[in-house]
Amino acid sequence: MKEEIEFEDITNESENLIQAHDITEEDILLIKNAGEELVDELPKLLDSFYAWLKTTPEFEIFFSDPGLLKEVVKLQQKYWMDFFTRPIDNDYIESRKRIGMAHARIGLSLTIFFAGVSKFHSTFSEIIQKLKTKNKPFETLIAFTRRLHLDTTIIVDTFNTLTNEKIADQNRALMEMSTPVTAIWDGILMLPIVGVMDSKRTQDIMDSILYKISQTQAVVTVIDISGVAVVDTAVANHLIKITKATKLMGCETIISGISPEISRTIVELGIDVGSIITTSTLRHALRTALKKVGLSVKENVPKY
Repeated sequence: MKEEIEFEDITNESENLIQAHDITEEDILLIKNAGEELVDELPKLLDSFYAWLKTTPEFEIFFSDPGLLKEVVKLQQKYWMDFFTRPIDNDYIESRKRIGMAHARIGLSLTIFFAGVSKFHSTFSEIIQKLKTKNKPFETLIAFTRRLHLDTTIIVDTFNTLTNEKIADQNRALMEMSTPVTAIWDGILMLPIVGVMDSKRTQDIMDSILYKISQTQAVVTVIDISGVAVVDTAVANHLIKITKATKLMGCETIISGISPEISRTIVELGIDVGSIITTSTLRHALRTALKKVGLSVKENVPKY
């Protein structure tokens, strides 16, 4: 009578993963049977794996501490015991996600991770073909490969998610640092923009400027775009949006840093910037801003 394998505590996520990797109940049974024969071989297999790992540059970076290495080997042994014996349920999925989290936290590269997966696959493939496994070595190897791919998918997806979140956090921090609205005089604000302007950054800039206007009661804002990489229709529209928002708060905006290339691009694109005060240099913009608050710049010529 064929043994029945139950998928316990299966969530939609695990169901999707099982279906995506075409894992059947027979695959689970084949892997379980192989595990019963492989359990005594695991210590020797892990010794072989870590002997190989010692030849890689990553070994000295991540595993040079003997105490840490001993703990990692124990965790690795538990990983493979779970691989061959546990059902693919919610707890199993979460355990694989924790591995991805650990890799992301320590900065282990995907290059060495995939190399390790490949090494384990080769090692286990050779042994599986020599096992009894009820005379189904080929089917067992396919089942092993499918489940290994499932584990790899979970680990790498978690790794990428956390890495992308970290990059996004760093980008947000950089954006905040790159939008410093400064009060340079009573009633005058200044903001130099460097890099790329998109909808998200435009909103951040607008929020920063409007907040600063409400704090300082500024009547003029100078935005210097000489450091903006590309000025196209989208960027021009973003700038127009900012000037309109500041005007509603009683603050006029001057855009400085308009180079000949930017000027030509704006004309060629047919963008209407008639409502925006523009200058070619920051110096000219500051002069204009000072005049608007009733001040002027006087050059003192030194007397000798």
